[in-house]
Amino acid sequence: MSDVAAINQLVTKYNALRQEIAKVIVGQDDVVNQILISIFSGGHALLIGVPGLAKTLMVNTIAQSLGLDFKRIQFTPDLMPSDILGSEILDESRNFKFIKGPIFANIILADEINRTPPKTQAALLEAMQERSVTVAGHNYKLDLPYFVLATQNPIEQEGTYPLPEAQLDRFMFAINLDYPTFEEEVQVVKATTSDAKPSVNALFNAQEIIDFQQLIRRIPVADNVIEYAVKMVAKTRPNKDTASDLVKQYIDWGAGPRASQNLILAAKTHAAINGKFSPDIENVQAVAQSILTHRIIKNYKAEAEGVTAEQIIKSLF
Repeated sequence: MSDVAAINQLVTKYNALRQEIAKVIVGQDDVVNQILISIFSGGHALLIGVPGLAKTLMVNTIAQSLGLDFKRIQFTPDLMPSDILGSEILDESRNFKFIKGPIFANIILADEINRTPPKTQAALLEAMQERSVTVAGHNYKLDLPYFVLATQNPIEQEGTYPLPEAQLDRFMFAINLDYPTFEEEVQVVKATTSDAKPSVNALFNAQEIIDFQQLIRRIPVADNVIEYAVKMVAKTRPNKDTASDLVKQYIDWGAGPRASQNLILAAKTHAAINGKFSPDIENVQAVAQSILTHRIIKNYKAEAEGVTAEQIIKSLF
């Protein structure tokens, strides 16, 4: 199949996928869109939202509709790396045998990732980056596609271990979930307080998703679009000449090169699911907010004056 035909097939299947997810998830179109973009780009996503916004249900529904194996890990302060990676035990014949932990699935929901100590966070991040885990000196490959969706509760900060910047950078997207609108909440309450149980059909399989991820990497990008993305990221660095006055005034640290890579990859996916054969500047702008928000570090002046990361990123366009 030619790449043009494959992109047309992706558009058709993507639209069907959105309808399948909408059977269970009311609203949150933008959030679902961004999660799917990061899956087809081969990235990971961080969901930030208060409890009760159906984050777990959303990830579970997406995993079902993609035909992927799904595991949820509830992160707690006493969780050890072996609890998620797995451990070696002595079997009856006194040989060591590796028992796989919950990290061995296609989609992992790392619930409240900031509740667990840095050692356990680091174990998850090795898996995210390397697509493999090391236990007792043995390296075990994870099944592809492999995708981590971590959630963070922005309210309670007591007894939490905030993710360091280097680890936040591993997430392609940081997605903010907001409360549903009045109409959406009415629909949610109607649907969840009756005995109706909508079933979700698997529209993809693991190999198809890997093929689409490879297709997206093959999509050509014009030099001016790549230069636009790199310039946008460079503008977030306050010590550079290209930085705007707003950035120099309110930002301590800007985004690194991984932001530029992710902007282009996500722009390619955004173009492909909208039936375009090459991304343009509009596609870069469409994904910039969620890719840059967690990669720029505001200073105390921005906090004091209530300047948001969103306002700073908009000014870069």
